[in-house]
Amino acid sequence: MQQPIIGYHRDEEGHWVAKLACGHHQHVRHQPPWVERPWVTTAAGRHSRLGLALECLKCERGEPRDAP
Repeated sequence: MQQPIIGYHRDEEGHWVAKLACGHHQHVRHQPPWVERPWVTTAAGRHSRLGLALECLKCERGEPRDAP
């Protein structure tokens, strides 16, 4: 199920995590060559992706919202 990004925060290891409209969180790492997300490395890049829909597997599994 596709859910839009509504914000971001960092996890305890400093990795960026997208906050989705459904209440779930999803890591958005830039780890070439496996994951190419250079936009996550800058504030402007992250801001430009607000509203971008990501596939939310937690929604598909019917999991409860993540803690804020």
